Amino acid sequence: MEERNSIVEDIKGKEIDLKYNKNEILDNIINKQKSSIWIYEIFKRKNYVHDKFFNYDIDLLKESFEKLNCLNDEKTIEPKSASLKFNGIKYEIIDEVYGDKVKKDELFNKIEEAIQYGKVKVNIGEVNCYEKPIYTSNSLELIEAKKICDKYVSSKIVYTFDEATETVDRGVISSWITIDENLNARIDKEKIKEYVQELSRKYDTYGKTRIFATSVGKEVEVKGGNYGFRIDKDKEYTELINAIESGQSIVKEPVYIQKAKNRGDNDIGKTYVEVNITRQQLWFYKDGELVTRGSVVTGNVERGWKTPNGTYVLNYKQKDAVLRGDNYASKVKYWMPFNGNIGLHDASWRGAFGGNVYKNDGTHGCVNLPSYLAKKIFDNIEEGTPIICYTE
Repeated sequence: MEERNSIVEDIKGKEIDLKYNKNEILDNIINKQKSSIWIYEIFKRKNYVHDKFFNYDIDLLKESFEKLNCLNDEKTIEPKSASLKFNGIKYEIIDEVYGDKVKKDELFNKIEEAIQYGKVKVNIGEVNCYEKPIYTSNSLELIEAKKICDKYVSSKIVYTFDEATETVDRGVISSWITIDENLNARIDKEKIKEYVQELSRKYDTYGKTRIFATSVGKEVEVKGGNYGFRIDKDKEYTELINAIESGQSIVKEPVYIQKAKNRGDNDIGKTYVEVNITRQQLWFYKDGELVTRGSVVTGNVERGWKTPNGTYVLNYKQKDAVLRGDNYASKVKYWMPFNGNIGLHDASWRGAFGGNVYKNDGTHGCVNLPSYLAKKIFDNIEEGTPIICYTE
């Protein structure tokens, strides 16, 4: 048997009790002759075909066959399809490996056939008894997969977070590409989700705990609220996939549900409203300058309506609103909501602000302001301004 790499193995006739089947062949030839036409055939050349020139012991053949080195799994090199490998810049084709694994049953049949017809050799490659790689370096499927992968890694997405940046380049993208056994190249969408989630964890400040320097000279810890940067993870996930699949090179901000005024450790900035619940005092700063300050009344503690601590964002401002709740409707001139139905507003019906009024005669959660204070804030504040509510 002729094998790859110039290897030759043999099965000797004596190993399988091989015998020439002379008598059966002659009998077969004689039986096929027609005595009535011998005189016409005597001067013609005649070839006789017989399907079994030799007899052998099939069990001995199987035994010798199983001893062939080409069937030894420990020595066999498996065929391997051509593949793609990222070289740091683009994808390169890694050639297929043909190996030397044989198709066992088919090879046995070819050996039997060779013996029966008196052939002395079988070339395993010529009789097509080697396993083949599914894809070669010339396979259209591989060439198309390379084209797709090269397009993906040509993308470059730079996210900006003011001074900080995060870059999704070919090195990152290549780690997100998967190529299945059928050479379908895809972006691993779970890894995209993980990346966007990591951006959110790193750069979102929505609802985080902040150390706030108060107007009375103390630092307080302010937990919760609805202020801060908040990436829209679903939309950014979609945008990132589209950018990679279309091979874009772009500089962008992530898609935000909400943005804060500033980046950095102090994302509140220098324009904000400060509500000290303990002292029932409010300060409004704009660009670092005090615009106004005054006494307020916050949520009724005794009835469980305490104004919640947290860093919030002014949703909008509205003139001449009617605030409605269970069994009440209050007309106000200046309405500035920041936490659901809780907001800043004037309370012309009140005769006193500040002190301990809030403890048993406080609001449903809103921050009541004297009219002058409400007007001053309303005239100078903008949507999106942070509002910090805290207790000492």
